[in-house]
This record gives sequence, structure tokens and C-alpha cells, in this order.
Amino acid sequence: MADPIMIAGSLGDYLRARRALVSPADAGLPATGRRRVPGLRREEVAELVGLSTDYYVRLEQGRADRPSDAVLDALGRALRLGPAERAHLYDLARPPRRAAARAAAGGRADGLRSTLRQVVEAVPTAPAMIMNDRNDVLAWNGPAAALIADFPNLPPRERNMARRIFLDPDAREIHLDWNEAARTTVGILRMAAGRHPHDPELVRLVGELSLGSETFRKLWATHHVHEKTHGPKRFRHPAVGELTLGYESFQVPGAAHHLLVIYTAPPGSPAEEALNLLGSLTASGAASRTAPVITPRAGSTAS
Repeated sequence: MADPIMIAGSLGDYLRARRALVSPADAGLPATGRRRVPGLRREEVAELVGLSTDYYVRLEQGRADRPSDAVLDALGRALRLGPAERAHLYDLARPPRRAAARAAAGGRADGLRSTLRQVVEAVPTAPAMIMNDRNDVLAWNGPAAALIADFPNLPPRERNMARRIFLDPDAREIHLDWNEAARTTVGILRMAAGRHPHDPELVRLVGELSLGSETFRKLWATHHVHEKTHGPKRFRHPAVGELTLGYESFQVPGAAHHLLVIYTAPPGSPAEEALNLLGSLTASGAASRTAPVITPRAGSTAS
């Protein structure tokens, strides 16, 4: 099993990773000739934030007391952090006490109200599912199972999108923008690790993915973080071909970090036609992953 401290990373790890991504020009600092390391030097970050270099060095080395909100806000500005990255910075700077964190992790409630499952299943044609921040798929409807993975027939531990992305040999065929999907998936897990560094299921998952995927290990080392909100997503299905959908994510009331994700297509688009066709095949039981490609009506192709 992976070490909880290693999966979460330290505040110092994150500060070093982020300052390496900011150039002096980005920060409004004058060029100083050849540099031995990428990004900002520690003394430059300290100057931008208004700290002594000694205190900033102690922050990176984990020898400083918990920094104030004002210091964290200034670090966020200096390192050009977005909302998700700032939230992660705060998580790392204010880690829960070990005993309390373990108790909370052991008591994480991932069960769903039956009505929430009914809500997901009631979405008629758009793929819909509820996920937690470990990327476990907790509920899904027929179109999601037909398009993304055969969730009803997978063992519970395999109903996890991180495992599907990194360990499923067919993932690159299904997820056409696989590199971006891999990066954002790691970012979601990295944020979860900051919130719940002692969650045993998350520790186990990160360890499994680290052993099973070199790409995961490399992406994990970047300290990239991501919150799933909205955007485009391209799929390939053997029965309907390629289709580009948009997704929107909604926070599930009463459940921390559970998201309802719904994929839709523009009205009248080839992608909408492909979704409708997939829905009809699902209803008839014919939408298998080995089905031949069925071409939409003349003059249009799924995209």
C-alpha cells in the first residue's frame, strides 16, 4: 500500500512544483541572465509574497508553522494559481490531524439515497452518472453503461474511472482525447489526496495505479490538480462511431465531493443522432462493445 504522506504530497513539494512553472517574465520580474533551474527562485517567490527568504525556505522544508490566510493568498497570486490549485494549497497547508483524518476517512459515506439512483436512471437519452472524488462510479443510467463501460457487470472496485483510464487496454480506443482524460483524472485524484490523505481506499488506488501505469506515475509527479466542471468529451463506440459530447457536473446535495455528470449533444447534431441510435440499441439489448459500426443517416457522421 502507498504511504499516505506520499500520495498527498507536502506543502513544500507543491510550492516547488508550482514555482518551477512560473517564469520571471510571468511574475513581472526582470530577466537576470542564465538560470540553473526553471521557473522562479525561492528568494523571488519570497519577494513577491512579502516574506523573508528564510521563512519561505522553511515553508518549503516543512519547518514553519501553519501559514496565515494572507500568506496563502499571496502565494496563490505569486504562483498564478487557479481556484482548484488554491483550494489544494489550503488543503496541504492545513492538513487534518492524523487521528481525526483516519477516523474521517474510515467513515466516508459513499452510499447514495435510492432517489438519487432513480434520478440518474430517469435521464432517458443522455449518459449520466454520479462519481465521488476517488473517481468511483456510484450510479449510472443505461446510456452511460452503453457508451463508457459495462458498469452493471463490472465488480464494484472496477467501477472506477481512474482504473478504466489507466488499466483498461481499450481505454485509448474509447476515450479519443486520452492524454487529456489521463491528466484531468490524475488531477482529480491529487485534489482528493489533499483533502483525505489517510483515506485507505484512495491510498490503495494510487498505489495500484502507480504500479500499473508509468504514465500515471509521471503525471502524479507533476502535482497537477483539477476539478471536474464542464467541457467537451470525445468518445468512440463500435456501434455508433465517434461522437463529441459536452458534459456538465453538478454537486450532489448532502454528499461531500459527489458529482452528477451528464453528457449531452447539441440539438440536431450528428452526435445527438448517434446518442439516440445508441439509446435505441440499448433498449433493444444490441449495443455491445463488439457490435459493428452503424452509420447514421445519409449526409451525417458522428463526430
